[in-house]
Amino acid sequence: MTNVPELFGSKVFNQKAMKDRLPKETFKALKKTLDDGAPLQLDVANVVAHAMKEWAIENGATHFAHWFQPLTGVTAEKHDSFINPQEDGTVIMTFSGKELVKGEPDASSFPSGGHRATFEARGYTVWDPTSYPFIKEHTLCIPTAFCSYTGEALDKKTPLLRSMEAINEQALRVLRLFGKTNVTHVSTTVGSEQEYFIVDHDLWAQRKDLRMTGRTLFGAKPSKGQEMDDQYFAALNPRIVKYMEDLNETLWKYGIPSKTEHNEVAPAQHEMAPIFSTTNLAVDQNQLTMEVMKKVAKRHGLECLLHEKPFAGMNGSGKHNNWSISTNDGENLLEPGKTPESNAQFLLFLTAILKAVDENQDLLRISVASAGNDHRLGANEAPPAIISVYLGDELYKVLDAIYADKPYDSNKLEKMAIGVDVLPPIPKDSTDRNRTSPFAFTGNKFEFRSCGSALSIAGPNTALNSIVAYSLKEFADELEKASDFESALNALISREVKAHWRIVFNGNGYDDAWKAEAHRRGLLELKTTPDAVAHYLDEKNVRLYTEMGVYTKEEMEAHYETKLEKYAQVLNIEVQVMLEMVSKDILPACYKYISAVSKTVADLKAVVPGAKAQAEIALLTKLDGLVDSLAAKAEELCSKHLAAKACGDVMAVARAYVDSVIPVMAETRALADEIEPLLGDEFKPFPCYEDLVFRV
Repeated sequence: MTNVPELFGSKVFNQKAMKDRLPKETFKALKKTLDDGAPLQLDVANVVAHAMKEWAIENGATHFAHWFQPLTGVTAEKHDSFINPQEDGTVIMTFSGKELVKGEPDASSFPSGGHRATFEARGYTVWDPTSYPFIKEHTLCIPTAFCSYTGEALDKKTPLLRSMEAINEQALRVLRLFGKTNVTHVSTTVGSEQEYFIVDHDLWAQRKDLRMTGRTLFGAKPSKGQEMDDQYFAALNPRIVKYMEDLNETLWKYGIPSKTEHNEVAPAQHEMAPIFSTTNLAVDQNQLTMEVMKKVAKRHGLECLLHEKPFAGMNGSGKHNNWSISTNDGENLLEPGKTPESNAQFLLFLTAILKAVDENQDLLRISVASAGNDHRLGANEAPPAIISVYLGDELYKVLDAIYADKPYDSNKLEKMAIGVDVLPPIPKDSTDRNRTSPFAFTGNKFEFRSCGSALSIAGPNTALNSIVAYSLKEFADELEKASDFESALNALISREVKAHWRIVFNGNGYDDAWKAEAHRRGLLELKTTPDAVAHYLDEKNVRLYTEMGVYTKEEMEAHYETKLEKYAQVLNIEVQVMLEMVSKDILPACYKYISAVSKTVADLKAVVPGAKAQAEIALLTKLDGLVDSLAAKAEELCSKHLAAKACGDVMAVARAYVDSVIPVMAETRALADEIEPLLGDEFKPFPCYEDLVFRV
């Protein structure tokens, strides 16, 4: 049996390892950096580096790597060995504080939005001491930020750390107004639930679309999908149990607190949820989790699919981002308490979040925008592309009373009787769970449900931290000048609740009536990535990010270019794969089947004079028409694709894909999916949906 406490964090140079191996004064200095964000001195870094190297070598490491998160959305690493040649032909193992703190990868080969030319290659990685180093295979991985030679952030971690500093600074200003002088640091925390699909590796390998794009570009609906509602929380397949056991043990070694595992709604779909961590650590852990999920799957002859929509007609996969704010002494600032109506501090932070979400719907939507997530948002499995806030019954009533300038009639915590004598009454939560809401309050945190499963959560959390920090700054600016704090506070909360009441919606986000109501309220519906990203460089957004010190305008311009470039690149690959599958797989399979059926007709008529072969001829007639239509549609798709690529600037290309290419992709797929059930099994060019989702 696995000894989990002994296993947990065994591959991580965490605070326990630091305390065991560092001199007391060095550990004290490093702890100040970890807890308060104090700068790390080089002499401290040298001592830490030596201890880290000794620990790593004892655990089988021969190399070290600065592990960073470029704008690709995945991680990157360059490995260097610890060896240092000596004059006598031997080597010693060394690792300096300078090597720990700074590295120099090539900055021009990563997405930069045009800010780094090929000949401008130098970039820097800088150790993030608040995120623990870990050993992966034979390499000590050191979490780092990544910037260019001229100082621009070229990664997702640097803006995240800046946003954490911003919300820390502004939240502390607000807490001082409430007399919280003992609080020295405020952090956001995150727990990200990760959904994913598992399919058989050998079947996956036979599908070019899955290998190259992560999703099926073709596939007829199987006879049985998820309509019976019998997949969710169902007993686990024995092969999946072995996979999950291996996954958990691997994650625990990395100090990732994998807590929950279960079957999700769609066949072959599952979920893993960790316990929350400080935001930058949670981001690092989620990036590592996605990598581990794929590696562990291959060990078991499986393939892990992290695409947001691997299978049409079935639920896609999201990543629910559970976000909260806490102080260094353990107070959760989003904990309403037993009497939220009289908890002024909580109400002020809640109001700041409502204001932030309402005024920055575009930034939140942009933070989760991708070609993959566009397939998922708005479908009956994920929140709509319209951003709104769900508060639950109790908080809704509290804020409704403020909105209507009326007293709040509080109710004590209810007990819910199940109706069976042997079962005791249970406490009824003050909030239900609304799975149709993009941003739902769930007790003492907000669940941002719009994040896609393959997405780095650095972007969404950078946006969340930044917009809330901006609202808190405006509140602090106003309240610090007030002669009567209590009166000013009450007036501010009342005014802002009324100003941003439109963002509150407790109903069914899937209902068409909500779309009409949302439009009447003036809320944004940004259906596609280009629709959303078009707002990124709006004046208000540039002002917010630059004033909070999270992005420079130049960095925002680079990210604008990068996001649209990636969107177009994904569509470019999908179209090319789709055309290849039509020409090399689907049409040849049709020709073989038509030939076989035609031979059957000829043989039948030769043996049975006067045989009509009506069924066979009807099938051939139908297939012939569909094949002609599919070939013509593929030609049209190729033409639209070439025209889109020639459009010029990145937004024009992205818009052309949305307006001209994607509709033809859908039509091409529809024809191929109509053909698929007509072919005999032995003629089908690749595994079908039934094979993929039910043969694990």
